[in-house]
Amino acid sequence: MGAPDHFSIRGGANPHTRNRFGVRKRVRRDLAIAQWHGFAKELVDRGVEIFVVPPDPLWPGLVYPANAGCLFPLDDELPIAEKRFVLANLLPTRQGERAIYRTVAERIGYSTVGVASRFEGEADFFPVGRDLYLLSWGRIERQRFVPRLGFPPWRRQYGFRTERGALDELSAFAGGREVLALELVDEAYYHGDTCLAAFGRDRSFLLAWLEALAPESQRTLRERLGERLLPLSRDDAAIYAANSYRSNADGAELLFLPLGVSEKLRGEVRDRGIEPVLVDVSEFWRKGGGSVKCMIGDLGPLDPPADAAIAEARVKLRYRPP
Repeated sequence: MGAPDHFSIRGGANPHTRNRFGVRKRVRRDLAIAQWHGFAKELVDRGVEIFVVPPDPLWPGLVYPANAGCLFPLDDELPIAEKRFVLANLLPTRQGERAIYRTVAERIGYSTVGVASRFEGEADFFPVGRDLYLLSWGRIERQRFVPRLGFPPWRRQYGFRTERGALDELSAFAGGREVLALELVDEAYYHGDTCLAAFGRDRSFLLAWLEALAPESQRTLRERLGERLLPLSRDDAAIYAANSYRSNADGAELLFLPLGVSEKLRGEVRDRGIEPVLVDVSEFWRKGGGSVKCMIGDLGPLDPPADAAIAEARVKLRYRPP
């Protein structure tokens, strides 16, 4: 998780970061910090070990390390030497985060590699079950204001964050699993993890706000996942119910969801043998466009380090409540 000390809206690079006039929103940092620590303590209480990406006033987007990259393989209990952390190739206003993420990943013990394609980490590339990876992509736009009919007479053009051309590079890390490329079409859901979330044992199920995807991608998911697919309502999708985090660190299958999701959805999650856990990270979603999952870079099960220097580095990075 990325320390929230300097969380603010600098680039305003998604529709949640600006008001209708295109003005960047202002963060209530005291509230954001309190929510962040509340979430972190909830995770720790459920057996999750947290390493904290140090804050940097130049890079407020560090609070969203789902964009740092992807760990391969994610869920296999393997020696750390057999895993690689593939660094994201972030949009220009967040490029400076890459070196920080590389340093943290290497201090934890991972070797790091990069890709040439525009790609924003596990927010757009993640496993579902034991057979699939999903790659979400959309048109890359130069972010700008464009004229329109109406009031105000302009709108902000945002585009998406991962290009379809990343498919070939990333497939090489998928361990032989099939990769489904899904096209995003609604800028409010600019990463795949804002409208899709794998959860449950082996990440077998998928929460999905299907209307954020192109029709062909919707059909693909319905055909491939069948009853493993759990479509979201518009109201739940609107508060980023799909931006949720699956954990079984304490032996129980859990799904951390944003506070405010419907009782119907919570019941559907329980019906699949998973316990929903609600957390309030509303300041991060309403102002930054990132909720529960965006605030976590998932490292799966972590092998104990054999190297004393790595062990010491992990101790220094480990989360400590205030």
